[in-house]
Formats: sequence, C-alpha cells, structure tokens
Amino acid sequence: MALFRLKRTLKLGLKSLWMHRLRSILTTLGVIFGVSSVIAMLAIGEGASRDAQEKIAQLGSRNIIIKTVSPPEDKSSLGQQQRLKEYGLTYDDAERFRGAIPGVRVLVPNRLVSEQVQYRNRRISIEVVGTVPWHPEISPTQIVYGRFLSSVDTHYKQAVCVIGDYVRKELFLFDNPLGQDIRISGDYYRVVGVVNEQTGSDNAPSLAGNSNAQSGGEGGANLGRIYLPLTTVRNRFGDLNIQISSSGPKLERVELQEIIVQVQEIDRVLPTRRSIQTLLSRFHKKNDYEIIVPLELMRQAKEVQRIFTVVLGSIAAISLLVGGIGIMNIMMATVSERTREIGIRRALGAKKRDIIIQFLSETLMLTLCGGILGIGLGMFVPLLVTHFSQMRTVITTGSLILAFGISAAVGIAFGMYPAYRAANMDPIESLRHE
Repeated sequence: MALFRLKRTLKLGLKSLWMHRLRSILTTLGVIFGVSSVIAMLAIGEGASRDAQEKIAQLGSRNIIIKTVSPPEDKSSLGQQQRLKEYGLTYDDAERFRGAIPGVRVLVPNRLVSEQVQYRNRRISIEVVGTVPWHPEISPTQIVYGRFLSSVDTHYKQAVCVIGDYVRKELFLFDNPLGQDIRISGDYYRVVGVVNEQTGSDNAPSLAGNSNAQSGGEGGANLGRIYLPLTTVRNRFGDLNIQISSSGPKLERVELQEIIVQVQEIDRVLPTRRSIQTLLSRFHKKNDYEIIVPLELMRQAKEVQRIFTVVLGSIAAISLLVGGIGIMNIMMATVSERTREIGIRRALGAKKRDIIIQFLSETLMLTLCGGILGIGLGMFVPLLVTHFSQMRTVITTGSLILAFGISAAVGIAFGMYPAYRAANMDPIESLRHE
C-alpha cells in the first residue's frame, strides 16, 4: 500500500512538473550550475594541491636540504669596498654532518655552476652540478643510457659527465651522445651517461634550487643540467666567482651550494634538522644558509589544501544556496496556483502528510535532476580546464558525493516550508479559491 501511494505521488509530481516544463527547467538551472561549480572548483584545488605535494615528495620525505644563501650586507661596512666575500656551506660542514650527526644514511654535497656547453656548432646554457657517485640515491634521477659517475671518476678527477635528457634533446638532436666530447668553459668532457630527472621538466632547478650558482653563461635561463665529479668541478672551476657591476668587480668565494642529508628513518628527520641547525650555528657566524625539510613542506601543503578546499567549496555552495532560494520561490508560487487542487484533495480525505509528501517530492525531483545534470557538467568542466590551460585537475569521489548530497539537502531544506504551508491551508477556504 505504501509503495502504491509513493508511486502515485511521484506520478502526480512528474505530471505537475511536466505541465510547466520551461519553468521547471529554468528552476533546475540554479542547482545544475551550483553542483557543477562545487565539483569543478574542488577538482581544480585538488589538482593544484597534488601537483605541489608530488613536487615536494620528489625532494624526498627523509631528506634534509641545506642551501647556501647570500648573507645580508653588514650595515657597518656598507661604505667600505669589500675585495672578497666568503660565505656559504663548506666541505668541512659536509664532514661534520657525516661524523657528528647520528642516523645519517646518505650525504650528498653539490656544487652548482652556471655555464654554457657546446657540441659542434650548437651551444646552450646549462647548470653544471658537481656531485658524488651516490647522488641518484637521494634524487629522482634515472639512468637512461650509459652510467652515472663512479668513484674512480671522482678519485682521479676525470673529465667525464652525465647529461640530462633535456640537454640530450637540445644539444645532440639525433646523435648518440655516449662517447661524444662536449666543451664547457674551454675544457672538454666525455659523455658517459644520460639521466631522466622526474621533476616535471629537465630544466627545473636542482633539488634545492640554484640561486647561488656561479654565473658563467651569457645570460638567459639554464636549459638543463650536466653532472660532473665534484672533485673535477672544484679543480677546474675553483671556488671563486667574479661579478662585474657598475661599482666595480666583486669576488665571492663559495665552496658548496647545497648539501643533501638523508636519514635512515622518517621519525629522525625533525631531530636531525635540529642537530644540523645547532651544528651550523656554531661554525657559521653569518646567516648564510637555509635548511629545507620536504616533510615539513608536505605537511604545510596538506594544511593549505584543506583550507583551500573549504574556501572553494564554500564559495561554490553559495551558488547552490541561490538555486535553493529560486526553488523555494517557484514552489511558493506553485502552492498559490494549486490552492483549489489542495482543497479538493483534502476534501476527498487526503491528510496533511500526503500534501507535504506531494510538494516535497516535486522539490526533490527538481533538485535531484539538477544534481545529476550538474555532476555531468561538473566532470566536463575540469577536462576543459586541463585541455586549454594545461592545469592539472583531479575529480574525487568525495566531491561528487558532497555535491550531490548538498543538492538533496537544498531540496529538502527549501521545499519544506512551501510543503508545510500547502498542508496547513484550510480546506474550506481552499475550495472557495478561484
């Protein structure tokens, strides 16, 4: 019996909505756009968050990156001409980290130098990375051809190099780079390997950036990276950097641009960071270093993503609120138009509950149909955003359930008052209504 009454109520609701097709469609548009905006905004926010988290994760959750930064100028010496400015990380710092801090699994010192590389008649700007053979253990580099640097290369200061895949495409075109000689700053180096760095693009900065790399190119951004033995870079490029400005030449001496420390257990990351901070503050009187912990950045990114999701979802939910107000307005008008019908049903024995269910079912049908169409539109909009702007979007099941649930809640919340108003009409007065 209950199933029959429900079926009859839904049939009456559909008939009533079909009689005013244009009005029903226009009413549903508010819900459609509201649901689609919720899904689209959450998809854009989730995509941006995952991009940021993946880039941070590529730095390694167990890694601690210490960077050289240029210290602020001493105000007391601004009027004096400084002939040589020394700052930054040193080889002694790397040895201290290795010997004094427990739980260190891998330690990689890196020296970065901006230069130009030439092969035949082709020349591009690159970043020379002087590093150690175990560098791939803490970075997202994968060997594509050949091999990486070896301990023999480091010990004998060999003139060998490993190039990034982006450099291979730009410099060698269709030639096989293995065994070829390239020229960097007047010296020739033999290519022994090609690596593919999983950092989104091969011309991205190294694990901790290159803000303090020596400038030896002719301007312009570096197009890729070339890895040389650290001992070779120190022997051939030295530690001095000469900068020419309007005030005259400036000399800077920097030994290492970054040191990457990897701990054995993730629980030891933050305690190790504090140990590194204490050790550096003891030997560095200047504020010439910066410590980056990807684990902390990951947690911050997740917190920002949570706030971002709440804000975007709230803004999009306003559209659904506006759509709900439109539905209430239409249902109030419908109740006024169907006053005589309500009176006839009440006179024939219909209860208040039946009137409430009738009008509430019509409201729910409007909002649920709008919710379903809105989900379809909401899944299509992120695809357009990704196609035209190359921005990553991620549609989650939770966002679909949330949007559909909000649309159903809007239907119940904004349809309840018109339904109760219709049910509480006086049957006699309703029958007199023209």
